[in-house]
Amino acid sequence: MTELAVLARLSADSQHPVEQLVRHPRLPLVAGTAAKSRLVRVWDCGGGRLHEFAPVDLGPAREPDPAEWWRSETAPPVAWHPEQPLLVVADGSTLTRWTPDGPSVPEQVSAAYLHLAFSPDGRTLWAKPSGDSSDALDLATGSAVPAPYWDTGVAVHPSGELVATLVSDQSATFCLFARPGAEPPAAMRQLRHALVLAADGYGTPLFSADGRHLAVRGNAYVDSLDVFAFPSLRRVLTRTLAEDDAQRWPDENLAWGVRPGVLWIGTPTGSLLELDVETQQTVEHPSPAGAPISALTATASGDLLVAHADGALALLAERPTASAPEVADGVAVFLAETEELPPNAEYEEDLVVTDGTDTWGADADGRPGPCRSRCCEVGRHHALE
Repeated sequence: MTELAVLARLSADSQHPVEQLVRHPRLPLVAGTAAKSRLVRVWDCGGGRLHEFAPVDLGPAREPDPAEWWRSETAPPVAWHPEQPLLVVADGSTLTRWTPDGPSVPEQVSAAYLHLAFSPDGRTLWAKPSGDSSDALDLATGSAVPAPYWDTGVAVHPSGELVATLVSDQSATFCLFARPGAEPPAAMRQLRHALVLAADGYGTPLFSADGRHLAVRGNAYVDSLDVFAFPSLRRVLTRTLAEDDAQRWPDENLAWGVRPGVLWIGTPTGSLLELDVETQQTVEHPSPAGAPISALTATASGDLLVAHADGALALLAERPTASAPEVADGVAVFLAETEELPPNAEYEEDLVVTDGTDTWGADADGRPGPCRSRCCEVGRHHALE
């Protein structure tokens, strides 16, 4: 069991409590967003303190296209540069760059982006508009090239050599793995081996700090949690967080701890669950603020930043403290067993997929083959039917 110590507290916006906390991968910076809010807040979490910078204020909401009414209900997409204190915020057909000196003048882009992610080298911005397309943008020159389709978000393995993202429809979701491209603007180079999940509406995958596990929060129908070992993609845990809609859990409520194999889960009662994914033992820690948790993340230094439904923030330290975990060399193992998808690949035909238990999609000579999934045997819908 880990002891949690409160390092700092801060009041935020009780009218629009933070629903997503996006941390910088290397610096003690965290951005916070909320649905129906045009304000992107930024905090410095270094040195055991919480200091709020000048936010990105996107101003009055634009009148959305009637066909995309839901845009006014979602938070602005944001992405941190992997090295620099640079945050990019999307708003319709513009991008705003934030640094500690404040936000820039918005820059015009060719599409309204729903999701953003930097490539691990920081030279390309991967951007996902609506529809079955995506772009790779070189922020230095403004040039853009079409890229393979992805949606929801991008998880970067701590080695920086592999990323994971989702491709969804109503019946199933593929968790696709890809290598970053070499020259900007460089698109993801998607790989043949993939995970398949049972529905849609999952959150962005989350690699553990040592790269040995991948957590997936979802889905549109159930408050679920699935954890897979990496690189084997063996499912080590699956759990339903809530059985009905009477107690909706926060969507952005997962954070890997500094202790290997420990996943922290924020709850609608305000407590934090400390889950050992291998033993599946759970310890409940009381609420640090007495209000339901609305978002959770782990900072680059390993502290936990918790947002509450009353607008409060709490920075927590795990004690006894642990040194940064060593990143496992699982990417080399994974890459040795797969290959890049051809251009114009058909996922249903060309992927080799696993649900964490069974693997199918390739016959004995390694070529794509018929589905042999247990979910076909029991009549469940998925994308390979």
